Amino acid sequence: MRLGVLDIGSNTVHLLLVDAHIGAKPEAFASHKRPLSLVRYLDDAGAISEEGQQKLIGFISEAVRFAARHRAEDMLSFCTSAIREAANGAEVIARVQAEADVELTELTGAQESAMTFFAVRRWRGWSAGHTLNFDIGGGSLEIAYGQDELPSTALSVPLGAGRLTRQWLSQDPPTKAEVNALKAYVREEMDAARREFPQLRDQVEITATSKTFRSLGRLTGAAPSAAGPYVKRTLAAKDLKPLVKQLGELSSAERAKLPGVSQMRSAQVFAGALVAETAMKTFGVEQLTICPWALREGLILRRLDALARDTSVEIPHAPAVGHVDLDRALRRPTHKDVRAIAVEHARG
Repeated sequence: MRLGVLDIGSNTVHLLLVDAHIGAKPEAFASHKRPLSLVRYLDDAGAISEEGQQKLIGFISEAVRFAARHRAEDMLSFCTSAIREAANGAEVIARVQAEADVELTELTGAQESAMTFFAVRRWRGWSAGHTLNFDIGGGSLEIAYGQDELPSTALSVPLGAGRLTRQWLSQDPPTKAEVNALKAYVREEMDAARREFPQLRDQVEITATSKTFRSLGRLTGAAPSAAGPYVKRTLAAKDLKPLVKQLGELSSAERAKLPGVSQMRSAQVFAGALVAETAMKTFGVEQLTICPWALREGLILRRLDALARDTSVEIPHAPAVGHVDLDRALRRPTHKDVRAIAVEHARG
Protein backbone atom coordinates (compact mmCIF):
# COMPACT_ATOMS: atom_id res chain seq x y z
CA MET A 1 0.00 0.00 0.00
CA ARG A 2 1.05 3.59 -0.50
CA LEU A 3 1.03 5.36 2.84
CA GLY A 4 1.39 9.06 3.49
CA VAL A 5 2.89 10.46 6.69
CA LEU A 6 2.27 14.14 7.37
CA ASP A 7 4.69 15.52 9.95
CA ILE A 8 4.03 18.97 11.45
CA GLY A 9 7.42 19.72 12.99
CA SER A 10 9.11 22.74 14.52
CA ASN A 11 11.17 23.60 11.43
CA THR A 12 9.26 22.09 8.53
CA VAL A 13 5.95 20.60 7.53
CA HIS A 14 6.68 17.44 5.61
CA LEU A 15 4.61 14.86 3.75
CA LEU A 16 6.42 11.61 3.01
CA LEU A 17 4.84 8.97 0.78
CA VAL A 18 6.13 5.42 1.12
CA ASP A 19 5.29 2.11 -0.48
CA ALA A 20 4.96 -0.37 2.34
CA HIS A 21 3.40 -3.65 3.23
CA ILE A 22 3.52 -5.91 6.25
CA GLY A 23 6.87 -7.61 6.64
CA ALA A 24 8.73 -5.39 4.15
CA LYS A 25 10.97 -2.35 4.48
CA PRO A 26 9.09 0.88 3.65
CA GLU A 27 10.44 2.44 0.46
CA ALA A 28 10.20 6.21 -0.01
CA PHE A 29 8.13 7.11 -3.09
CA ALA A 30 7.77 10.89 -2.98
CA SER A 31 8.23 13.80 -0.60
CA HIS A 32 6.64 17.21 -0.30
CA LYS A 33 7.78 19.69 2.34
CA ARG A 34 8.00 23.35 3.16
CA PRO A 35 10.15 25.31 5.65
CA LEU A 36 7.37 26.53 7.94
CA SER A 37 8.67 27.36 11.39
CA LEU A 38 5.48 27.67 13.42
CA VAL A 39 7.34 29.04 16.44
CA ARG A 40 8.02 32.20 14.44
CA TYR A 41 4.28 32.78 14.43
CA LEU A 42 3.85 32.68 18.19
CA ASP A 43 2.42 35.80 19.80
CA ASP A 44 3.33 37.15 23.23
CA ALA A 45 0.94 34.69 24.87
CA GLY A 46 2.60 31.73 23.12
CA ALA A 47 -0.31 31.15 20.71
CA ILE A 48 0.08 30.48 16.97
CA SER A 49 -1.09 33.58 15.12
CA GLU A 50 -3.82 33.73 12.49
CA GLU A 51 -1.17 34.05 9.76
CA GLY A 52 0.64 30.97 11.03
CA GLN A 53 -2.58 28.97 11.17
CA GLN A 54 -3.52 29.95 7.63
CA LYS A 55 -0.09 28.95 6.32
CA LEU A 56 -0.34 25.62 8.13
CA ILE A 57 -3.84 24.82 6.85
CA GLY A 58 -2.84 25.90 3.36
CA PHE A 59 0.08 23.47 3.31
CA ILE A 60 -1.98 20.62 4.77
CA SER A 61 -4.63 21.06 2.07
CA GLU A 62 -1.85 21.12 -0.51
CA ALA A 63 -0.32 17.96 1.01
CA VAL A 64 -3.64 16.12 0.79
CA ARG A 65 -3.91 16.96 -2.90
CA PHE A 66 -0.29 15.82 -3.41
CA ALA A 67 -1.02 12.51 -1.66
CA ALA A 68 -4.16 11.96 -3.75
CA ARG A 69 -2.37 12.81 -6.98
CA HIS A 70 0.20 10.12 -6.19
CA ARG A 71 -2.49 7.58 -5.26
CA ALA A 72 -1.89 7.34 -1.52
CA GLU A 73 -4.33 4.94 0.11
CA ASP A 74 -3.86 6.03 3.70
CA MET A 75 -2.37 9.00 5.53
CA LEU A 76 -1.13 9.44 9.08
CA SER A 77 -0.98 13.03 10.30
CA PHE A 78 0.80 14.02 13.49
CA CYS A 79 2.26 17.02 15.27
CA THR A 80 4.98 17.40 17.87
CA SER A 81 6.28 20.18 20.12
CA ALA A 82 5.48 23.13 17.82
CA ILE A 83 1.73 22.62 18.29
CA ARG A 84 1.88 20.57 21.49
CA GLU A 85 3.40 23.50 23.41
CA ALA A 86 1.48 26.33 21.76
CA ALA A 87 -1.03 28.06 24.02
CA ASN A 88 -3.77 27.43 21.46
CA GLY A 89 -2.55 24.04 20.25
CA ALA A 90 -5.89 22.29 20.84
CA GLU A 91 -7.74 25.02 18.94
CA VAL A 92 -5.32 24.78 16.02
CA ILE A 93 -5.80 21.01 15.82
CA ALA A 94 -9.58 21.47 15.85
CA ARG A 95 -9.37 24.11 13.12
CA VAL A 96 -7.24 21.84 10.93
CA GLN A 97 -9.89 19.15 11.31
CA ALA A 98 -12.71 21.56 10.46
CA GLU A 99 -11.10 23.36 7.51
CA ALA A 100 -8.74 20.76 6.02
CA ASP A 101 -10.63 17.64 7.11
CA VAL A 102 -7.39 16.16 8.45
CA GLU A 103 -7.17 14.70 11.93
CA LEU A 104 -3.85 15.56 13.55
CA THR A 105 -2.62 13.18 16.24
CA GLU A 106 -0.73 15.10 18.91
CA LEU A 107 2.24 13.09 20.14
CA THR A 108 3.45 13.53 23.68
CA GLY A 109 7.17 14.02 24.16
CA ALA A 110 7.51 10.48 25.54
CA GLN A 111 5.63 9.01 22.56
CA GLU A 112 7.80 10.95 20.13
CA SER A 113 10.92 9.64 21.86
CA ALA A 114 9.62 6.06 21.99
CA MET A 115 8.50 5.91 18.35
CA THR A 116 11.90 7.19 17.23
CA PHE A 117 13.54 4.47 19.33
CA PHE A 118 11.18 1.93 17.74
CA ALA A 119 12.40 2.94 14.26
CA VAL A 120 16.03 2.64 15.35
CA ARG A 121 15.40 -0.82 16.79
CA ARG A 122 13.82 -1.99 13.52
CA TRP A 123 16.71 -0.56 11.50
CA ARG A 124 19.52 -1.86 13.72
CA GLY A 125 17.89 -5.18 14.58
CA TRP A 126 18.14 -7.31 17.69
CA SER A 127 21.90 -7.62 17.46
CA ALA A 128 22.14 -4.08 18.82
CA GLY A 129 21.08 -5.28 22.29
CA HIS A 130 20.55 -2.48 24.79
CA THR A 131 20.26 0.80 22.87
CA LEU A 132 20.48 4.47 23.83
CA ASN A 133 19.17 6.91 21.23
CA PHE A 134 19.38 10.70 20.96
CA ASP A 135 17.25 12.83 18.61
CA ILE A 136 17.65 16.62 18.41
CA GLY A 137 14.66 18.38 16.89
CA GLY A 138 13.80 22.03 16.53
CA GLY A 139 11.83 22.22 19.77
CA SER A 140 13.07 19.34 21.90
CA LEU A 141 15.68 16.65 22.50
CA GLU A 142 14.40 13.09 22.76
CA ILE A 143 16.35 10.41 24.64
CA ALA A 144 15.30 6.76 24.89
CA TYR A 145 16.89 3.62 26.30
CA GLY A 146 15.98 -0.05 26.42
CA GLN A 147 16.51 -3.55 25.08
CA ASP A 148 13.08 -4.28 23.56
CA GLU A 149 11.27 -2.81 20.55
CA LEU A 150 9.89 -0.09 22.76
CA PRO A 151 12.14 1.64 25.30
CA SER A 152 12.00 1.15 29.05
CA THR A 153 12.82 4.86 29.52
CA ALA A 154 11.82 7.63 27.09
CA LEU A 155 12.20 11.33 27.76
CA SER A 156 11.66 14.63 25.97
CA VAL A 157 13.75 17.60 27.11
CA PRO A 158 13.28 21.26 26.02
CA LEU A 159 16.67 21.38 24.31
CA GLY A 160 15.69 21.67 20.66
CA ALA A 161 18.19 23.47 18.44
CA GLY A 162 15.67 26.03 17.18
CA ARG A 163 14.23 26.73 20.61
CA LEU A 164 17.65 27.33 22.19
CA THR A 165 18.75 29.58 19.33
CA ARG A 166 15.67 31.79 19.69
CA GLN A 167 15.76 31.95 23.47
CA TRP A 168 19.49 32.29 24.13
CA LEU A 169 21.38 33.50 21.04
CA SER A 170 20.31 36.95 19.90
CA GLN A 171 23.57 37.85 18.13
CA ASP A 172 24.99 36.35 14.97
CA PRO A 173 27.57 35.01 15.69
CA PRO A 174 26.69 34.70 19.37
CA THR A 175 28.62 36.61 22.00
CA LYS A 176 30.84 34.84 24.52
CA ALA A 177 28.40 35.72 27.30
CA GLU A 178 25.49 34.18 25.35
CA VAL A 179 27.46 31.01 24.67
CA ASN A 180 28.49 30.62 28.31
CA ALA A 181 24.93 31.15 29.53
CA LEU A 182 23.59 28.63 27.03
CA LYS A 183 26.24 26.06 27.98
CA ALA A 184 25.32 26.37 31.65
CA TYR A 185 21.62 25.93 30.91
CA VAL A 186 22.15 22.91 28.64
CA ARG A 187 24.40 21.23 31.24
CA GLU A 188 21.79 21.75 33.94
CA GLU A 189 18.97 20.31 31.85
CA MET A 190 21.10 17.40 30.66
CA ASP A 191 22.20 16.51 34.17
CA ALA A 192 18.55 16.41 35.25
CA ALA A 193 17.68 14.21 32.26
CA ARG A 194 20.52 11.80 33.01
CA ARG A 195 19.11 11.14 36.47
CA GLU A 196 15.94 9.75 34.86
CA PHE A 197 17.89 6.91 33.26
CA PRO A 198 19.35 3.79 34.86
CA GLN A 199 23.00 2.87 34.89
CA LEU A 200 23.88 1.94 31.32
CA ARG A 201 25.07 -1.58 30.55
CA ASP A 202 28.70 -2.13 29.56
CA GLN A 203 27.54 -3.32 26.15
CA VAL A 204 25.13 -0.73 24.80
CA GLU A 205 24.55 0.50 21.26
CA ILE A 206 24.61 4.31 21.10
CA THR A 207 22.64 5.78 18.21
CA ALA A 208 21.40 9.16 17.06
CA THR A 209 18.73 10.31 14.64
CA SER A 210 17.57 13.66 13.18
CA LYS A 211 18.85 16.16 10.63
CA THR A 212 21.01 17.83 13.28
CA PHE A 213 23.05 14.68 13.92
CA ARG A 214 23.31 13.96 10.20
CA SER A 215 24.70 17.47 9.64
CA LEU A 216 27.18 17.10 12.50
CA GLY A 217 28.27 13.74 11.14
CA ARG A 218 28.83 15.25 7.70
CA LEU A 219 30.83 18.12 9.22
CA THR A 220 33.13 15.65 10.94
CA GLY A 221 33.78 13.51 7.90
CA ALA A 222 30.78 11.19 7.48
CA ALA A 223 29.59 10.30 4.00
CA PRO A 224 27.11 12.69 2.32
CA SER A 225 23.44 11.73 2.02
CA ALA A 226 23.98 10.99 -1.68
CA ALA A 227 25.98 7.92 -0.65
CA GLY A 228 22.73 6.31 0.50
CA PRO A 229 21.33 5.06 3.81
CA TYR A 230 23.43 1.90 4.11
CA VAL A 231 26.78 3.63 4.53
CA LYS A 232 27.82 3.58 8.18
CA ARG A 233 27.99 7.08 9.64
CA THR A 234 29.44 7.85 13.05
CA LEU A 235 30.04 10.87 15.24
CA ALA A 236 32.91 10.95 17.75
CA ALA A 237 33.04 13.15 20.84
CA LYS A 238 36.67 14.07 20.14
CA ASP A 239 35.66 15.51 16.74
CA LEU A 240 32.59 17.26 18.07
CA LYS A 241 34.35 19.40 20.67
CA PRO A 242 36.46 21.47 18.19
CA LEU A 243 33.46 21.66 15.83
CA VAL A 244 31.33 23.32 18.52
CA LYS A 245 34.01 25.94 19.02
CA GLN A 246 34.27 26.55 15.27
CA LEU A 247 30.53 26.88 14.74
CA GLY A 248 30.22 29.30 17.65
CA GLU A 249 32.67 31.66 15.97
CA LEU A 250 30.93 31.65 12.58
CA SER A 251 27.89 33.61 11.45
CA SER A 252 24.87 31.74 10.14
CA ALA A 253 25.80 32.84 6.59
CA GLU A 254 29.26 31.34 7.00
CA ARG A 255 27.87 28.10 8.46
CA ALA A 256 25.55 27.72 5.48
CA LYS A 257 28.63 27.31 3.26
CA LEU A 258 29.78 24.25 5.20
CA PRO A 259 29.04 20.74 3.87
CA GLY A 260 25.82 19.28 5.23
CA VAL A 261 24.43 22.56 6.58
CA SER A 262 21.38 24.03 4.86
CA GLN A 263 20.54 27.72 4.78
CA MET A 264 17.37 27.04 6.77
CA ARG A 265 19.22 25.33 9.62
CA SER A 266 22.45 27.30 9.60
CA ALA A 267 21.33 29.59 12.44
CA GLN A 268 20.54 26.71 14.80
CA VAL A 269 23.28 24.19 14.00
CA PHE A 270 25.59 25.65 16.67
CA ALA A 271 23.01 25.15 19.42
CA GLY A 272 22.36 21.65 18.10
CA ALA A 273 26.08 20.84 18.17
CA LEU A 274 26.33 22.11 21.73
CA VAL A 275 23.43 19.91 22.82
CA ALA A 276 24.97 16.88 21.08
CA GLU A 277 28.35 17.46 22.73
CA THR A 278 26.80 17.89 26.17
CA ALA A 279 24.59 14.82 25.76
CA MET A 280 27.53 12.64 24.79
CA LYS A 281 29.63 13.94 27.66
CA THR A 282 26.85 13.58 30.25
CA PHE A 283 26.08 9.99 29.23
CA GLY A 284 29.75 9.05 28.83
CA VAL A 285 29.53 8.43 25.08
CA GLU A 286 32.74 8.45 23.03
CA GLN A 287 31.15 7.60 19.69
CA LEU A 288 27.67 7.02 18.31
CA THR A 289 26.17 5.66 15.12
CA ILE A 290 23.78 7.80 13.07
CA CYS A 291 20.60 5.97 12.06
CA PRO A 292 18.70 7.04 8.90
CA TRP A 293 15.29 6.05 10.30
CA ALA A 294 13.50 8.19 12.88
CA LEU A 295 10.01 9.24 13.97
CA ARG A 296 8.20 9.06 10.62
CA GLU A 297 9.49 5.56 9.92
CA GLY A 298 8.59 4.51 13.47
CA LEU A 299 4.99 5.58 12.98
CA ILE A 300 4.78 3.88 9.59
CA LEU A 301 6.05 0.59 10.99
CA ARG A 302 3.78 0.83 14.03
CA ARG A 303 0.83 1.47 11.73
CA LEU A 304 1.65 -1.62 9.67
CA ASP A 305 1.94 -3.69 12.83
CA ALA A 306 -1.48 -2.41 13.91
CA LEU A 307 -3.05 -3.34 10.58
CA ALA A 308 -1.63 -6.85 10.85
CA ARG A 309 -3.35 -7.53 14.16
CA ASP A 310 -6.93 -8.22 15.11
CA THR A 311 -8.36 -4.95 16.39
CA SER A 312 -9.67 -6.78 19.42
CA VAL A 313 -6.14 -7.57 20.55
CA GLU A 314 -4.15 -4.91 22.38
CA ILE A 315 -0.76 -4.09 20.89
CA PRO A 316 1.97 -4.59 23.52
CA HIS A 317 3.09 -1.25 24.85
CA ALA A 318 5.34 0.21 27.51
CA PRO A 319 3.05 1.84 30.10
CA ALA A 320 5.91 3.94 31.42
CA VAL A 321 6.05 5.94 28.21
CA GLY A 322 2.31 6.09 27.54
CA HIS A 323 1.54 4.30 24.29
CA VAL A 324 -2.07 3.33 24.82
CA ASP A 325 -3.70 6.29 23.10
CA LEU A 326 -1.16 6.41 20.30
CA ASP A 327 -1.54 2.71 19.55
CA ARG A 328 -5.30 3.14 19.34
CA ALA A 329 -4.86 6.07 16.96
CA LEU A 330 -2.55 4.05 14.73
CA ARG A 331 -4.88 1.04 14.79
CA ARG A 332 -8.02 2.81 13.66
CA PRO A 333 -8.65 3.26 9.93
CA THR A 334 -8.14 6.58 8.23
CA HIS A 335 -11.18 8.76 8.95
CA LYS A 336 -11.80 9.44 5.27
CA ASP A 337 -10.19 8.36 2.01
CA VAL A 338 -7.36 10.72 1.03
CA ARG A 339 -8.70 11.15 -2.49
CA ALA A 340 -12.16 12.01 -1.23
CA ILE A 341 -10.70 14.80 0.90
CA ALA A 342 -8.75 16.12 -2.09
CA VAL A 343 -11.94 16.28 -4.15
CA GLU A 344 -13.64 18.28 -1.41
CA HIS A 345 -10.69 20.69 -1.28
CA ALA A 346 -10.90 21.17 -5.03
CA ARG A 347 -14.63 21.95 -4.81
CA GLY A 348 -14.02 24.37 -1.95
